[in-house]
Amino acid sequence: MDKPTILIVDDEPINLSMLKNLLADRYQVRACKRGEDAVRAVNVEPRPDLVLLDIMMPDIDGFEVLARIKQEPKNRAIPVIFVSALDGTIDEEKGFQLGAVDYITKPFRSAIVLERVRVHLELKRARDILKDQNEWLEAEVGRRLKENQLIQDLTLTVITELADTRDAETAHHILRTRSYVEILGRCLQLQSPYANELTEAYLNNIVKASPLHDIGKIGIPDSILLKPGRLTEAEFEIMKRHCSIGGQAIRSAIDKALAMNRSNLEAEKPMSLQFLEVAKTIADHHHEKWDGSGYPQGLKGSAIPLPARLMALADVFDALTTPRVYKRAWSMLETVDYVRQQSGLHFDPDVVEAFVSEQAAFAEVMARMADRR
Repeated sequence: MDKPTILIVDDEPINLSMLKNLLADRYQVRACKRGEDAVRAVNVEPRPDLVLLDIMMPDIDGFEVLARIKQEPKNRAIPVIFVSALDGTIDEEKGFQLGAVDYITKPFRSAIVLERVRVHLELKRARDILKDQNEWLEAEVGRRLKENQLIQDLTLTVITELADTRDAETAHHILRTRSYVEILGRCLQLQSPYANELTEAYLNNIVKASPLHDIGKIGIPDSILLKPGRLTEAEFEIMKRHCSIGGQAIRSAIDKALAMNRSNLEAEKPMSLQFLEVAKTIADHHHEKWDGSGYPQGLKGSAIPLPARLMALADVFDALTTPRVYKRAWSMLETVDYVRQQSGLHFDPDVVEAFVSEQAAFAEVMARMADRR
């Protein structure tokens, strides 16, 4: 193991010589006679493991040297022991306030110098080990979280892709609507009163949950889901059930997770379950309308959860601008006019305002993720 490095700073040659002779057998010793030299020497690699710093020096005193040393973040963990013939309490208080860890008084007593140097080097070594372990643990936790996040995202992708394969006419519907929801959310994030509600974590959950909005269509018969034309009134009533089917499926998943891990979930609900709660909200309510004429519950106005209000506009925009066997794709101009007309009827006026301001971003996503036929 390499010897620890000690930097001695003292303008008196006899003091430098005494300390170097005392410490050289056990440590790598570097020395400076001036404060300015010490400030530079501390920043030379390898940085010292400990500094013995005289207070009374002719250019800048030890207090100034210490203050300048500690300005550099990499030096803040280096212990500095003041060396002084002074014994005033005021000087000690000032030194400790600036970050000194101890005082050694002149004339030197060898045993005391060696013991204090040893103790503070051991403390620094213990802090360094703890810091390294904490950094490793943080990195490992980060790696595991990323790994778990990747598994979760891949699982979500597989589920949504499987659901989407049942409706061949909407190949990129999930990707587009996810992007539209994020565009709307980012816009509202900048506005009051949404800035406090749409935290970064909450918006990320909304965006990530949005692909599950139509997961309940798995429970709709193929004869209705894949019908090449408009649905009858009775068929449409069955189709409307996909909201409840999706919401109930997600609720069941949440309840099972809570039941299996109840002892581990008492302190705080994990992000994965928070995400599923948002997914359930979107699945349940993305067909509600601002004026209360939507389904399945006929919620009105702000009673409709914000994630569902974002999804409602994104979903309708994509449906209008995508061709179907029974209709052509609407132009951007036609769609923007329709969405404006539905402000306060189908859609939250604030969400419509966000859409109008971000219509260029919507158009870019629509062109980039267009279905290839």
